[in-house]
Amino acid sequence: MSIKRIPVSKLRLGMYIHRLGGNWFLHPFWRSNFLLDSPADLKVIQRCGISDVWIVVDKNEPGSRPATEIGWMLSSSDAAPDGGLSAAPTVTLAEEVEHARQLCLGAQDQILSMFDEARMGKAINARSAVPLVQQIADSVERHPQALLSVARLKTQDNCTYLHSVAVCALMLALARQLRLDYRLTQLAGLGGLMHDLGKAAIPLDILNKPGKLTDAEFKAMKRHPARGAAMLREGGADPAAQAVAMHHHEKINGKGYPDGLVADAIPLLARMGAVCDVYDAVTSVRPYKDPWNPAEAMRQMARWEGHFDRPIFEAFVKAVGIYPVGSLVRLKSQRLAVVTDVGPDTLLTPCVTAIYSAETHASVAPEPLDLADPACGDSILGPEDPDAWQLKNLDAYWLPNV
Repeated sequence: MSIKRIPVSKLRLGMYIHRLGGNWFLHPFWRSNFLLDSPADLKVIQRCGISDVWIVVDKNEPGSRPATEIGWMLSSSDAAPDGGLSAAPTVTLAEEVEHARQLCLGAQDQILSMFDEARMGKAINARSAVPLVQQIADSVERHPQALLSVARLKTQDNCTYLHSVAVCALMLALARQLRLDYRLTQLAGLGGLMHDLGKAAIPLDILNKPGKLTDAEFKAMKRHPARGAAMLREGGADPAAQAVAMHHHEKINGKGYPDGLVADAIPLLARMGAVCDVYDAVTSVRPYKDPWNPAEAMRQMARWEGHFDRPIFEAFVKAVGIYPVGSLVRLKSQRLAVVTDVGPDTLLTPCVTAIYSAETHASVAPEPLDLADPACGDSILGPEDPDAWQLKNLDAYWLPNV
C-alpha cells in the first residue's frame, strides 16, 4: 500500500483518504479513512483548517463507503460494525490511562478554582476553559475509554469536580459519534465541562448531604441549572453552552426541570447533556449512594421510557460501549469477568479478565480473554452486579497500581 502526504489544495474527488492531518477536533468526520467522492465533503475539508492529508495512491475500493455530509442524526446504517466505536484508539488503554490520571488531577484543580470564583460572585470567563476542553478531546481521540474510566473513579471529596471532566469527555465522545461539526463539538465539550457550574451557588451542606434531600433542599438544588446558565451568560459563553447548563435535567416527556420542556423543544446539546450527566452520576461514587456497574447502568437507562432522546441515547451506547471498561459480566462459560478494554471493531466482544466461577462460587486464576478472537470460544451473556457476588476492587484488573 502506497501512502502519500499532499496539501489540501491538491486533494481531488476519487482519492482515498488514509488520514486527515491535525486533530480530529478540526474536522467533523466520524472516521479519517474513506473514499472521497462527495463534493460537499471536499469543501468541508478545504474549509475547516486542515493543511495536509495522507492518501492511499493505489487504493480506490469500489465497495468503500464515502463519508456523508455533516449531520447529527444517527441511523442504523451509519453505525460502525456491531455498534463499534466511531474512531479506533491510536494508543492502548494502558498507555493512555496514566496520561488521563494526570489530566484529571490538573483539571480538578482548574475546575475547583472556577467553582470557588463562582461562589465568591466573580465573573466566569468561559473562554479560559477551552484549552482544557481541547486536552480532554485529545485524550478521547487517543483512547476514548481511558479518561472516561479514570474519571469515573471519584471520591466523595472530588466527585463534583471530576464529574464535570467526565461529562465533558462523554459529550465529546457522543458528539463524535453523532458527527457534529467542529463548532458544535467544541460547544458540547464546553457545555459538559460547565454544566453544573450553578452548584457553586448551592449551600455545601445540601450539595454534600449523604442522605436523601428534604423537599425544601431539593427545591434549592433545582435552582442550580438557572444559576449556572446565568453565570455562563455573564461570562460570555455561547448560548448553546448555556443551554446545556440550563436544560440538562429536562426529560423528553416534559417531566424534567426547570422548564418542563418536551422533546425537540429541548436544545440538542442539552439532550446530549442529559444522557451524559445521568450516566456518569449513576456509575460514580456519590455522597448518598454506591456506584452502579457501568454495563448495568446502560441496561437500566435503556428502560427509562420518556427520559432520554432515544436516537441520542442509542448513539451514546455506541460511543461509550455496551460493556464499558470496568463492567462485570457473565460469560457463556459461567465465569464472571471484568471488561478491561473495548475491542477495535465491535463493542459486543471486548477484552476481559475472567476472575470468578458462578458455578462453584469461588475465585479462579485471572485469565485474560479477547472475546473477538474466534479461538477464544467464549462470549458475554450479560452484566452482573459485583455486590451480589461480594466482588471488590474490580478496577485493579484494568487500572495499573490500584
